[in-house]
Amino acid sequence: MMIQVEKLCKSFTLHNQGGAVIPVMQDAQFDVAPGECVGLIGASGAGKSTLMRMLYGNYLAASGHIRIGGVDVARAEPREILALRRDRLGYVSQFLRVVPRVSTLDVVAEPLLRTGCAPESAGARARDLLERLNIPRHLWTLSPTTFSGGEQQRVNIARGFAYAYPALLLDEPTASLDAGNREVVLALIEEAKARGAAIVGIFHDEAARRRVCDREVDVARFTPGLA
Repeated sequence: MMIQVEKLCKSFTLHNQGGAVIPVMQDAQFDVAPGECVGLIGASGAGKSTLMRMLYGNYLAASGHIRIGGVDVARAEPREILALRRDRLGYVSQFLRVVPRVSTLDVVAEPLLRTGCAPESAGARARDLLERLNIPRHLWTLSPTTFSGGEQQRVNIARGFAYAYPALLLDEPTASLDAGNREVVLALIEEAKARGAAIVGIFHDEAARRRVCDREVDVARFTPGLA
């Protein structure tokens, strides 16, 4: 399996409320095979985003294991997580966070360049994705920090799909997109599955989830008080 979650637990400590400990996840367990897309479902507050952040290594686990590409994210050193993110684990979040004044082309090409891809090939891939996602060409040399929310989202998607990560995390990749761009994103997900990527996604778009997800994991099963 490319992604394995085993007996994963998480709690938050409220230091401004007397150190109260709030358990938010208990014994989460599932796996994702290469070429498979698993959708996380559950009501708001069930822990979908928390689980996604744990998979990416932004939140520490209280106990359990998250094995991705041979690395236990729950136990790994920061340098190991950074190396994993460089060439094995991609993440398309809902928000674009980039250095100001860096061109859109460079933002999209950057994941390829840091893995040693030739600048010409990285640029060609970036241009292809920006074209597919309908980002006007006159914007490619500008910083995406000045773009509309929808344009920033599409740049973020292009960046996330530029490199062929073996594992991908997708947080609402079709949210707020028009029908044409939604179709492009779903096609990109299908292409990633076809090349063998293991994908975990949050899709509030039920039709999109039915189309690209092979199965669902109800996060409420792992949430104390909701299971």
